[in-house]
Parts: sequence; structure tokens; C-alpha cells
Amino acid sequence: MTDTPPIPEAARTDAAPAGSPGEVFLAFLKLGLTSFGGPIAHLGYFREECVTRRRWISERGYADLVALCQFLPGPASSQVGFCLGVLRGGGLLGGLAAWVGFTLPSALLLLGVAAGAGSLSGPVAGGVIHGLKLVAVAVVAQAVWGMARTLTPDRPRAGIAVAALWLSVFVAGAFGQVGAIGLGALAGLALCRAASREPDGHLAFPVSRRAGAIALVAFVLILALPPLLAPGLSSPAFALFEAFSHAGALVFGGGHVVLPLLQAEVVAPGWVSPGDFLAGYGAAQAVPGPLFTVAAYLGALARPAPGGWIGAAIALVAIFLPGLLLVYGTLPHWEAIRRRPLAQAAMRGANAAVVGLLGAALYQPVWTSAVGNSRDFALAVLAFVLLTVGRAPPWIVVVLAVLGGVGLASP
Repeated sequence: MTDTPPIPEAARTDAAPAGSPGEVFLAFLKLGLTSFGGPIAHLGYFREECVTRRRWISERGYADLVALCQFLPGPASSQVGFCLGVLRGGGLLGGLAAWVGFTLPSALLLLGVAAGAGSLSGPVAGGVIHGLKLVAVAVVAQAVWGMARTLTPDRPRAGIAVAALWLSVFVAGAFGQVGAIGLGALAGLALCRAASREPDGHLAFPVSRRAGAIALVAFVLILALPPLLAPGLSSPAFALFEAFSHAGALVFGGGHVVLPLLQAEVVAPGWVSPGDFLAGYGAAQAVPGPLFTVAAYLGALARPAPGGWIGAAIALVAIFLPGLLLVYGTLPHWEAIRRRPLAQAAMRGANAAVVGLLGAALYQPVWTSAVGNSRDFALAVLAFVLLTVGRAPPWIVVVLAVLGGVGLASP
């Protein structure tokens, strides 16, 4: 298997020199058009594009960033992408460029579905969806393989990864995931302190403490003010913003975890019918990018809110904004935290736990929802080999897997 060439000792840092917001936008636009499979798969796509291919950040720095975003509420994969944009693009504009590039394709597709411009019925559409699920199997397997070699090189960390896998299996949902990372960090404090040392590189984000403080204050205001102001306002647009910001701020792990919250926010009050809600959920599985963009579909259909593209824009911004503000406010302190020996030990344990979570996700829901027979298995293995040994671009693997999925669905 071909490995990434080692970084020269003189240039060993955890992040490459800053680029431009335009470069970040184009990179994440490609990811937004090709990243299928949900938040865990997205982390694999990000790793392949930003760590292995472009080398914007080291494997260790990327793992630290993933662990940070897993700890915080909000859409974890989008938070990771936003932080990578901040790092590479030189600040907030780079982060926004990454978010727009990654989010826009799926948001526009789901807005089109809401307008009746899409259809996911019939054997061909079913084959396309099935092929995309098999791509997710290959991408997650690649991420597990690559991160396990780097982040679980010894018995203690391998044991933490296995324990995290077991915990996430037997304690389902966000509680099990966050608990596994938290317990992994505690185990790291006990088992991984001997390996603590000063990091070879640095991972300082171009975010001032003042900007971070403003972001954290804005996050608190988004949570605290809408419930206080709602009784005196009769604006459907404000109610829509409150509902989606509430859902986005209180979910850990993102992805499928947010759907029950959204159902309570938009179906229970009668804004969206149960049938339309489920149709949007199905459509969200078939488009690339973050699952949180289902907010664009729901915002477009919600009544008596503005609806259309205005409602879609309000819902989309509202569901992402709290999580992005929270992680942006944390970034100024991240480099100082990760250089402390105790923090290093905790992060080793947390990173090993992330590997365990990826391993658990590889089976459920990724494998179980995609691989139903030996032909599915063969196509997933082919996609994995193309990604790892063949070093094929992910979009080519997506196209081949979709064609294979359509072929498997044919009579």
C-alpha cells in the first residue's frame, strides 16, 4: 500500500502556510459535490483531501481538531470543515468559504426537491442511492484504517479504541458517542502520560481572543434571547429562526441525531406534514454534503413562515450558526490547551476513542445499511482499493460506485 511521503523534519508543523479563501472555497465546493455518506464519512473525505492530498494539516493536528468538534454541540463534520477553512484561508473569511462551498450544493439540491424539481422514486434512483451508500462504506473503512495506524500505535490506545467501540455499541446515540470520547480522555490521562512531549509543530488558528469572545457571547445570545423575545413578537420568520437555531445548538454529533429535534420543531406545530418531513429525510440521504442542509428543504416548505428560498435561507443559517460560533470562539485557546502535557495525554485518549467510534460507525449504520449481499461487498471492496491503493480521486470512485449500484439494481 502506498503511504503519504514523510514531511521533511525542517518543515514539520501541524498546519501548512495560509492560502486564500478562494482556494478554500474551490476545495470545499468539490467536497460538497462529492462527499456522500453522512458526517462520519465526511471526516474521511476531509482527511483524504486536506491531510493526505493537500497536506494543509498533519494527521495529528487533524485528529485533535476532530476530537475538539466531537466534544462541542453542533454539526461536527461542518465544524471541522469550517475550522480547516479558518486555518488555511487565514481567518473567518476562509472558514465561511469552506462552509459555503461544502453546504451550498446539497442546500440547492434539497431546495429543488422542495420545489418539486427532484424525484427519488424508481429502480434507477434506488440504484444511485445504493451506490452512494457503498461509497460511504469504502470512505469510512479508509478513514478507520489510516487513523488507526497513526492514533492507536500501542496497546493502551488500542485498548481505549476498543473500549470506545464497545461503549458506542451498547449505549446508542449521542450520549454514547460523547461519553466514549470523554472516558477516552480520562483513560488517556491515566495511561498515555508517559508519551507526553512538546508538539513538533503548532496549530495556532488566526483568530484573536477578542473575536473568539464575541463569538461565544453571540452563541449565548442566540440561545437566551429568542425565548425571551418570542412572546412579544408575532413574526413567522423569527419563529422559524428560533426553532432551527434551537435544534442546531443542542445536538451532539450532528447528522441523524438532529432529525428527532427537527421533527419536534416543525412537524409537531404543523409547519410541515409528517409525509413531507419523511420525504425530505429520504432526499437528504441521496445528496452530498451535510445532512443539516435538510433545513433548507424544511424551511422552504414551512408554513406560515416565509417559505420558498427565503425560508430555506433562514432555516439553513439558523441551524448552522450556533455550532460555528461555538467552535470559532474556542479556537483562540486551542493551541495553548493542546501543548499542556495533561491535555496531550487526554487528547491521545480522545483520539483513540474517535478511532473506536469510527470503527463502530463503519458497521452500524454504514455497513448494515449498504452491504446486503456478496455483490455489494465486492463493489465496496473495489471502491476501498481504488481509494487506498489506487489513490483514485473520490469523485471518480463515487461515479463508478453509482454506476455499479444502478447495475446491481437492474433486473
